[in-house]
Amino acid sequence: MRIPTQHKDPFWQRIFAGMVLGAIVSWLVFLFTYGVLQEKQVVTIEKQQSQIEELNRSMRIWQEEVRLLNKKNQETLTVQNVRVHVENSSRFEKSSYFAFEIEKSVKEDVADVIAKDVESAFASRKILKRAIENKTYSIDEKQYKLRVTEMVIYTELYIEVTALPVT
Repeated sequence: MRIPTQHKDPFWQRIFAGMVLGAIVSWLVFLFTYGVLQEKQVVTIEKQQSQIEELNRSMRIWQEEVRLLNKKNQETLTVQNVRVHVENSSRFEKSSYFAFEIEKSVKEDVADVIAKDVESAFASRKILKRAIENKTYSIDEKQYKLRVTEMVIYTELYIEVTALPVT
């Protein structure tokens, strides 16, 4: 028994030729659409890369400017305000008046620090502390010594003190 030959039949020849032509045409269509899509992707990626480079460049410029401004501002920081808090003012009679007088006296003692730069105020922190602690404060004919419990020096000088009656 023999397998019938299909190559002589024109019907089968047309089917095989159509399949080959269809495969070639579909392959060409696929290559065309893939190429168009890839070209769009390449254009998009190039735009994004140039945008990223431009943004990175401007970011570096801004960061450099901000760093220089911060350095310049840090060099020119000055003490602008003095704030005093008396921790144990509630223990004394007329506590609000007592606290006000202590705060006023301490502010007068450290007033020369205002308008100085933060670094020089920080360098003189021990002198400030000794000046406050060694002075005797008189309020309503009573003597008080102060002990500095906390001192923060920045654009505002914050001093926290504890009042101790002198015996």
